[in-house]
Amino acid sequence: MMEQTYYSATMRDRTEREALRGEVVADIVVVGGGFTGVNTALELAGRGYSVVLLEAQRIGWGATGRNGGQVTGSLSGDMALQKHLARRIGKEAAADFVWGLRWQGHDIIRERVARHGIDCDLAHGHLHAAWREADMRELRAFAAQAQRRGMGDAVVLLDRDGVQDALETPLYDGGLLNRNNMHLHSLDLCRGEAAAAEGMGVRIFEQSAVTGIVPGDHPVVKTATGQVTADTVILCGGAYHRLEAKTLNGRLFPAALGNMATEPLTPEEARAINPHNLAVYDTRFVLDYYRLTADHRLLFGGGANYSGKASDDIAGELRPALERTFPRLAGIGIEFAWSGQAGIVPNRVPMLGRSAPNIWYAQGYSGHGIATSHIVAGIMAEAVAGTMERFDHFASVPHAKNPFGERAGQGMLALGMWWYRMREATGI
Repeated sequence: MMEQTYYSATMRDRTEREALRGEVVADIVVVGGGFTGVNTALELAGRGYSVVLLEAQRIGWGATGRNGGQVTGSLSGDMALQKHLARRIGKEAAADFVWGLRWQGHDIIRERVARHGIDCDLAHGHLHAAWREADMRELRAFAAQAQRRGMGDAVVLLDRDGVQDALETPLYDGGLLNRNNMHLHSLDLCRGEAAAAEGMGVRIFEQSAVTGIVPGDHPVVKTATGQVTADTVILCGGAYHRLEAKTLNGRLFPAALGNMATEPLTPEEARAINPHNLAVYDTRFVLDYYRLTADHRLLFGGGANYSGKASDDIAGELRPALERTFPRLAGIGIEFAWSGQAGIVPNRVPMLGRSAPNIWYAQGYSGHGIATSHIVAGIMAEAVAGTMERFDHFASVPHAKNPFGERAGQGMLALGMWWYRMREATGI
C-alpha cells in the first residue's frame, strides 16, 4: 500500500508485484525501486544481463514518488566535482564534462517517455527566480555560459517586470527562464519505466526488503522470504537503506523534504498565477519550489528539515510561504501534504563507488535526483559492463566520513542549514 501523496493518489499504473519467495539466480541484483534502481535495471537489461530488482515497499515509494517533479540542469556538487576533475583530467575537460552532464538526464527522460509511451504529464519550462537583486549575478553568469555553449535559444534572463509577467507574485528581483528544463508526475514516470524494464526481462519483486548481503564471488542478497544469488549487486536505496554500513555509514544523511498540493484551482486561477505553466524554484540555499499539476493544483514544497525528522504539520509550515508567493491563494484548501527523505552528501557530489569488487552503490543526489538519477543509472550500467571512465570520475571524489556517527553528523548538518537560513533571512 502506497502512502497517500498527490502522486500516489493520481498515479495511472497501480500494479502490485509479488514479494520474493524462495531462491532466485540472476547476473545482477539491483536493490531499490526508485529512479536509480529502475533505470539501472532497465539499462542493464538492454545490455543483455538477467536482472532482478528488489524493492522494500512499492516501486517509487521513496524520494522518487515524493519530490517536486522538477527536471532541471541543476547538478548537486557541480563546482566541487569540477574542481576535483580539473586536477584529474584538466580544467577545460572538467568544465565540459560537468556542463554536458547537466543536460543528459533530460534527453534520457524524453527518450524513455517517447519510446515506451509513458504518460507522466511531461511539460517544458522552468524559472530560476532571484530572491534578491544580488542573486542575478550568478544567473547572468549561467546565462552567458549557456549562450557560449549553444543553448541561447533555450535560456532567457528576466528582470523584475519580466518575472511578474510570468508569475503573479510580488516576490523576486529577476530570474532565468529555461525552456529546456521540465516538470512531470514523477511517480508515473518511474512506474512507467519499471513496466518498460519488465518488458525487457527484468524481474521485479516488491515488499522485499533486503536483510543482508553475503559477499563472495557470487554474493547472496537475502530478504525475509527469499534470496538472490548473483554475480553483481548494485545498491540504489539512497536515504532509505542501511546496507554496507562499514563503507557507507556516516557519509550520507537524510533530510526530510515537505511537499503539499492544493485543491484544484479553476482554469482562470491557474492561468492568472502561472500563465506559462512554469516550474519554479528560487535562489536561496534553503529554497521554495512549486509548479502546477496537470489537474490545476499548485504543488508547493520547501523548508527542508535537516534533522532527518518529518514535520508533524507540513501544510501548516508551508502555507505561509505559499500565500506570500501567491496572495491570491490565501486560505486555499490543501488536499495532500507529505514528506520524503533526500540523501544529503556533505560535499553534495553524488556518491558512486564499490564496497567490494562486485558490490556497487549509487546514492546522494542532495535534492537534485530526477535528472541525476537517470544519468547515474547509465553510468552504473556502463561501468558494470566494463566502461569505467565516467564511474571513475565520481568514484575518485573523496567523501568524508563523520567519525562521531550518523546522529552527530545529522546534528552538525542541521546546524549548518540553520546558519544558512539565518544568513539568508538577515540578508548577510
